[in-house]
Amino acid sequence: MPKKKWLCAAGLLLLCCLVLTGCLAGETEYDPDTPPGFFVGVWHGWLAPISLLLRLFGREEVRMYETLNAGIGYDIGFYMAVISGFGGLALIRRRK
Repeated sequence: MPKKKWLCAAGLLLLCCLVLTGCLAGETEYDPDTPPGFFVGVWHGWLAPISLLLRLFGREEVRMYETLNAGIGYDIGFYMAVISGFGGLALIRRRK
């Protein structure tokens, strides 16, 4: 891959990561009347690696998991996304 394309792809990836951090668990305020449900759980599961990195580097307000959630629907969505996100990486590896 030429250097210019690689830099463009890296910049685009960085921009996407920065935009997505606005949707992390613990960053937005949910109230008890409208807790996050299944699809928010899926979203937070996909963003869990980014949340973990931010938490490791000192962002205490960022959480991997939204504690104020709608119950089992959020839990199922979160764990489905975490498992499929990390397990899906094995599908794109090249076999030698």
